[in-house]
Amino acid sequence: MKKRIGIGLFFSLYIVALLGFSTPAHANLQFTYETVKPENQQGDFEYFNLLMQPGQKQTVQVMLSNRADEEQTIEVGLNGAKTNSNGVLEFGPSAIKNDASLKYDFKDLVKGPKEMTLGPNETRPLNIEISMPETNYIGKIVGGIHLKSKPTKKEEEENKKATGVINEYAFVIGMVLSESDTVIKPELSLNKVYAGLANYRNSIFANFSNTSADFVNNMTVEMEVTKKGSEAVLYDIKRADMRMAPNSMIDFPLEMNGDQMEAGDYKAHIVVTSGEEKWTFDKAFKITNEEADKYNAQDVTLIQERGIDWKLIALIVGGVFVTFLAIFFIVRSMNKKKNSKKRGKKKRK
Repeated sequence: MKKRIGIGLFFSLYIVALLGFSTPAHANLQFTYETVKPENQQGDFEYFNLLMQPGQKQTVQVMLSNRADEEQTIEVGLNGAKTNSNGVLEFGPSAIKNDASLKYDFKDLVKGPKEMTLGPNETRPLNIEISMPETNYIGKIVGGIHLKSKPTKKEEEENKKATGVINEYAFVIGMVLSESDTVIKPELSLNKVYAGLANYRNSIFANFSNTSADFVNNMTVEMEVTKKGSEAVLYDIKRADMRMAPNSMIDFPLEMNGDQMEAGDYKAHIVVTSGEEKWTFDKAFKITNEEADKYNAQDVTLIQERGIDWKLIALIVGGVFVTFLAIFFIVRSMNKKKNSKKRGKKKRK
């Protein structure tokens, strides 16, 4: 068997050193891991890249070492690979949904304990069990092993009291499972184009899928939006060096540069390239009045630009002033009536 030590880091976002990209990172974590590579490991990679057989069952190991002088529990998560809106692969917990083309979910094939407790300075293997589909599968099944220190009760209480961003750290180990080295031609399909918010800013999204069971690498996306029946480009974007996980979808955003969203009928023109492959999509879409009002009210750029609504303040001040005058005249009128009655009583006496 071959052994190799690897380290990844989660700091608010996942920074993963695997599958073709690497970011150096350091964290004051209280445990380390060492991947134990089996004989069917393909290539000298930091992550598991295993050539399997149909129906094969195999257990791989990750050696976990507690560096602390006290007991520590490590939380273990197993997640299928997803593609985020920036064209970056995610191997940790994610709210991104599975694509409809995904035939075998990584989480259904790869199992392990949800957590493992280590004594002070103890080293022990974490066993991960793999069960491949019974039928012959051409393509890649991809996911990640997510390792994170479980907070103590004291740390949980401190986190509850803390304000602002709480930084969390974790290791993520990638895993690629395949049954052959057959080259698969990438296939992309456009699902829909719709209005929404990206980073709390008005945007148009193109949702498209990689329906092939392999990675799409070195991907460039160009997108233009025009009004229906017009050739004038309202918004455009070009982004390169993106990737997509096998059988995953992406919500690609085109921000509207701080403009107000306007209801109407539009058309999106999208061109995606990867190496020699090229896909062109044209899609009509509609922004409703309800959508425009909703997103305009939430766009942080528009909120900042609007600033103080002096008209509203003037109306409020005016209303308060009118109310004050009304109360003043009512009280004055009542006092006059009281004084008039008092004078009438004095005259009768």
